[in-house]
Amino acid sequence: MQERPTTVFGGTGFLGRAIVRELVEAGRSVRIAARHPQLPEWREPGDRIEAVACDIRDDAQVAAALEGTEAAINAVSLYVERRRAGLTFTTIHVEGAGRLARLAREAGTSRLVHVSGIGAHADSPSAYVRARAMGEQAVVEAMPKAILVRPGVLFGPDDALVGNLARLAHLPLVPLFGRGTTRLQPVHVNDVARAAVRLTASRPIQRRLFELAGPETYTYRELVERVAAQLERDPRLMPMPFIAWRLAAALLAPLPSPLLTKDQVLLMQNDNLADPDTGGFADLGIMPHTLHDSLPRCLARG
Repeated sequence: MQERPTTVFGGTGFLGRAIVRELVEAGRSVRIAARHPQLPEWREPGDRIEAVACDIRDDAQVAAALEGTEAAINAVSLYVERRRAGLTFTTIHVEGAGRLARLAREAGTSRLVHVSGIGAHADSPSAYVRARAMGEQAVVEAMPKAILVRPGVLFGPDDALVGNLARLAHLPLVPLFGRGTTRLQPVHVNDVARAAVRLTASRPIQRRLFELAGPETYTYRELVERVAAQLERDPRLMPMPFIAWRLAAALLAPLPSPLLTKDQVLLMQNDNLADPDTGGFADLGIMPHTLHDSLPRCLARG
């Protein structure tokens, strides 16, 4: 009997690409579902990968992407709203997530992993974070046995975190968010991908909520210093009050792709740490990479 595929929604994004590769390396059949689908350049003859066009806002396209699937992973992400195009946190992270879960249940998809983020709370001042929390609720209401995965801030080759810090490190002066004391647990994208793959395996999983964070905790200042040291740079670090960052975000907001948003500033005002009482890498038998050991490779590729 031919194996039913696992569909990765958002399979062309930073995390989605890593999930697709982990699935293929595990010998699984994969269907990439994305608005602009494309097959990975690294694929080899014999790899069972297909790509389908799918907008998570469209019932028919989502249903088609789920047809005949064994499992599905929702790795669709949106960090900057484009309201004129109908791309908002609500349409993607709430309505889209709920739609996918409902149609997955109706399609008989046995396992669904929904990717959210650490710190998802419905009362957050950040519209992005609130949407993530409401999206989780919509998913669970539509498919109660769905598994929620909340990663910390992702890093890896060609990422946004290390890549942006590397660019900042080349400046003579680097402004910090506040005093740079916000704490983060950066997690390697491949570790989160490996966890998602294991959570879609046939072995039953008892936990329904996982917070996946790296083994090291850094303040934002320490992250800047670590990247700068690796690059043999020594910029001056200047504390900058959050009110100034919010003003900068407001000034940049009219741009089509602003370098800084209000929600990004709000996110940097709170620690981003995993809850030790939820599921984690240890429950899945995964030893996560450290940023310390991974940094040279990330910078070499960035």
